[in-house]
Amino acid sequence: MTHADQQLTLRQAQNEVDQWIQTIGVRYFSELTNLAQLVEEVGEVARVISRTYGEQSFKPSDEKVELSDELADVLFVLICLANQTGVDLTEALKRNLDKKTKRDATRHQQNEKLK
Repeated sequence: MTHADQQLTLRQAQNEVDQWIQTIGVRYFSELTNLAQLVEEVGEVARVISRTYGEQSFKPSDEKVELSDELADVLFVLICLANQTGVDLTEALKRNLDKKTKRDATRHQQNEKLK
């Protein structure tokens, strides 16, 4: 596993999650189970954000929850889904950013709501 002070690429993250699953996690959950896990983890991110930046207050059981940990949980499950479906997240993100760059080249600069 990578040490906390080292950079971690998406490919390395995919490899490390796969290694963790193979050695500690036993096997990947099914894609449908991981989808449910992803939705659950995103809900936990929403709870932290709504209590930190929104009007909701923290319950005593929520006070020690950290946004960074919840985001990492989302990333972990997302990487699991990518691994088990054969998606290279590095290439997928590059293609996605290229698509957004071409599609939105002037869109956001022209959006009056963003000025």
